[in-house]
Amino acid sequence: MDPASKIVTLEQLSIIADGCRSDGRSVVLCHGGFDLLHPGHIRHLQRARAEGDVLLVSITADAYINKGPGRPVFSHTLRADSLAALSFVDYVTIIYDATALPAIQALKPSVYAKGNDYSQSSQDLTGNINLEREAVEANGGRIFFTNEVTFSSSNLLNTYFDVFSADTRRYLTEFGHTHTSEQLINQLRQLSPMRVLVVGEAIIDEYCYTTPLGQTGKSGNILSVRYDGSELFAGGALAVANHLAGFVENVTLVTALGRPPDNHEPFIRSQLLPNVTPILRYFSSTPTIVKRRYVDGDINKFFEVYFYDDRTALTDALDLDLSQWIRDNAADYDLVVVPDYGNGMIFADQIKALCDTARFLAVNTQINSGNRGYHVITRYPRADFVSLNENEVRLADHNRHAPLEEVAAKIAAVVGAKQMAVTLGTQGAIMLDRERNASYRASVLSSRVVDRIGAGDAFLAIASLCLAGGMPADAALFLGSTAAALDVQVVCNRETISPVNLFKYVTTLLK
Repeated sequence: MDPASKIVTLEQLSIIADGCRSDGRSVVLCHGGFDLLHPGHIRHLQRARAEGDVLLVSITADAYINKGPGRPVFSHTLRADSLAALSFVDYVTIIYDATALPAIQALKPSVYAKGNDYSQSSQDLTGNINLEREAVEANGGRIFFTNEVTFSSSNLLNTYFDVFSADTRRYLTEFGHTHTSEQLINQLRQLSPMRVLVVGEAIIDEYCYTTPLGQTGKSGNILSVRYDGSELFAGGALAVANHLAGFVENVTLVTALGRPPDNHEPFIRSQLLPNVTPILRYFSSTPTIVKRRYVDGDINKFFEVYFYDDRTALTDALDLDLSQWIRDNAADYDLVVVPDYGNGMIFADQIKALCDTARFLAVNTQINSGNRGYHVITRYPRADFVSLNENEVRLADHNRHAPLEEVAAKIAAVVGAKQMAVTLGTQGAIMLDRERNASYRASVLSSRVVDRIGAGDAFLAIASLCLAGGMPADAALFLGSTAAALDVQVVCNRETISPVNLFKYVTTLLK
């Protein structure tokens, strides 16, 4: 059979599988990414073929593979071509889903074959193997584990393909000498009982998608675009709370919205994960903060509009209410995270309450176009962990040219931070550990950037949790950087950082 004719849609393959069963032939299904077809795959597929009469192989489409930078190396079209070229593979199909469940449900295999590394379900980071077993058995089939020679595709790709820069390979090698993915994942899992409080501004990020048309006819310096649609995202403290909620059992979020009914409250509640408990207060004369960005199809940003008024946002009554809630409750939490965007919610009384009561206080004071020059970390007399970018650090010290680590160390000392991270965009990040008089540098861990909005929030959330949970500073830097690397691959806050995706990414990086 011509290899090209072996590649069919899932619907077509379902009909073929039905025909095979009607003819009394046993159908075997294998599923995977098969990004780099190697001898281990060949032996696995051959052994699976021996369990039945027809071997079907389903592969995960590109958009659903999230195993690390530059993955998949080969497109699903090329991966399908490679598998179809094998004489013992009868048909190949591409699955537009993160799991094999659509293939199992459509094809109803007599045998579903997996490698021996899946035989211990507790070792499967996704937990999908149990769901797949149930789906196979529900259709009268059985799961079979091959026991052939194995190779790590991730290790081969990391070693022989230029997925990483030389600096990143060196960083991962050195980090891997003292940390393993298994240790890091186990340490993170042990933090799930921690009680976490997030205090900060709720922000609605609105993206207006457009198609550029060019300059206007009468005013040549004005860009004209066609409006194509819009999308809302739960940003700011909402995003930080959601990131944390994937890793701990309970998160409490204290934030303020505009007055009902036009304050996006139903949308906000619908976007929070089930284990996030919102403590909502309301501004009296300003709306819920909305940041509307006009972007093109590649998420290049043309223009940004803010909907809020920081001059009238916080009344004395609201400030007193928030400050008192913090004083009454913050000490009950193992970690208090404050993403302070300087948009009018958090002022001196709340800052004092946070600094007086929080057992472990993590703070970011973000510079944006609405607060530039007026919002710095030194507003906080105390913080255990501070996460800033380079501009935010230098502005706090009014120092443009001194060595960055020197400036960061000075600011960390001013606020009494035990650890301080400085994120550097495409240059990675650094972490100062004043408890151990050490500093660490992490390389950037993503080779693909879709949108940088929200990456700092992801870093803050995961690094804060690690440090408050007693993990070493270099591990917190690595895991925070990994979270940021995942975040830049999605549009704004369309997805949160999930444990499964983070664990898979960490495992790939440290192969």
